[in-house]
Amino acid sequence: MSSILQEIETEIAGLKTSVTKSNVGVVREIGDGVAKVEGLSDAMLNEMIEFPGGLFGLALNLEETEVGCVLLGSGENIKAGDEVKTTGRLLSVPVGKGLLGRVVNTLGEPLDGKGPIKADQFYPVEKIAPGIITRKSVSVPVQTGIMSIDAMIPIGRGQRELIIGDRATGKTTIAIDTIISQAKQNKAAEQGKLSGHKPIYCIYVSIGQKQSSVARTIKILEDAGAMEYTVIVNASASDSAVSQYLAPYAGCSIGEWFMDQGQDALIVFDDLSKQAVAYRQVSLVLKRPSGREAYPGDVFYLHSRLLERAARVNENYGGGSMTALPIVETQAGDVSAYIPTNVISITDGQIFLETDLFYQGIRPAISVGLSVSRVGSAAQTKAIKKVSGTTKLDLAQFRELQAFAQFGSDLDAATKQKLDRGARIVELFKQQQYQPKSLPIMVASLYAMQKGYFDNVPVDRIRECQGKLEEYLSTRKEALMDKLGNEKTLDNVETDLKTALEDFKASWK
Repeated sequence: MSSILQEIETEIAGLKTSVTKSNVGVVREIGDGVAKVEGLSDAMLNEMIEFPGGLFGLALNLEETEVGCVLLGSGENIKAGDEVKTTGRLLSVPVGKGLLGRVVNTLGEPLDGKGPIKADQFYPVEKIAPGIITRKSVSVPVQTGIMSIDAMIPIGRGQRELIIGDRATGKTTIAIDTIISQAKQNKAAEQGKLSGHKPIYCIYVSIGQKQSSVARTIKILEDAGAMEYTVIVNASASDSAVSQYLAPYAGCSIGEWFMDQGQDALIVFDDLSKQAVAYRQVSLVLKRPSGREAYPGDVFYLHSRLLERAARVNENYGGGSMTALPIVETQAGDVSAYIPTNVISITDGQIFLETDLFYQGIRPAISVGLSVSRVGSAAQTKAIKKVSGTTKLDLAQFRELQAFAQFGSDLDAATKQKLDRGARIVELFKQQQYQPKSLPIMVASLYAMQKGYFDNVPVDRIRECQGKLEEYLSTRKEALMDKLGNEKTLDNVETDLKTALEDFKASWK
């Protein structure tokens, strides 16, 4: 008899706990896109909470008596007293090749009017980054098609390279050029012109930008034929702060699917300064304590857990990679501000764009002194490494000497020669936007510079000479360029390249 009583008591105790641990709660107060909910004793961090009318929220503050939820949409119809319930699901986005060529929002819903997204898999928005055992060292290049970057600040597959500079200095242009360059290489590989090339799929995450800017970016990518290899995740300035804060993670999950399939992805975050501002807004509304520059204490973790997900994994895990190009905006060139220093310390190098250079017409306006790639020549093709050996040093010396040469009139021969060489390199590195160059063309131009073929060309005619040389090599020496592009080394083509350059020099006036 006592055993039956014990069983009944146990069942009653179980019923009591199930009642107190109910997954149904009530909205206590709502405002500014945040709902304070009582009674959700079983809610998990980052869990999706279901509100009336099919609206979802995200549990971000777990306190003793209430849960702070941020709403993933308009909460106009939600009022105090409404019933909500936990779903047991983490926030997820659709992934797969069905997203290529599409424009989606933070939740992976289409924004381009091309019908529903075909995806049978979902990835959680927040995921733990691959561990040390899973990773592999970065050694395969991402050819950006921008000569100054590929020669001096090489980027490898699986690297995180920060693009940093003031407003309107060409940060987004570098990212778009890189995406167009990947599309060109992917197409060349499909047509059999480029052997051994593993395609790179691109994800462009736009955070807090005007809709017109995003539309212009889409148009540029469509005109260049790059949209078929690209996914655009858009959380525009008119979207909620929650969408802007979550968009990079959603883009990262879409890129991780490619990495998990053993493929290569490139993701651009444009830009993380705006994401930090959106996160600060969400945190302050959730009544979290603020710290330096009114940012919450965990704003470093916001970016580190995002960028750590970029990696190159070894063959046991599929051998895929995800390369990240985060963009950060500085105020008056202040690299030592809070968010820039945070992101610099997380990434594997930075490309710093200088306002002064930009307005002098040196574009891309890359500062040689402050830009660095911590992967370096490990991620360079042999041909580029051979022809760009001393270029960065030459350019750095030129920038130093230029400052002194303004004051001194009589310069010795060695200094004059360094200044002449530097001025020609600067001209050679100027590049039209949205026109990335192929690897063989870059190698040929750098080789011509290194071997002195441009030395007797007036500085103001370098661009003209370079343009004619590229045209000559593309039209008349196509076989040589294809061979150089496929072999990626100068060993078997150097003699032919010398002959081609001499022939061109003889014909150019």
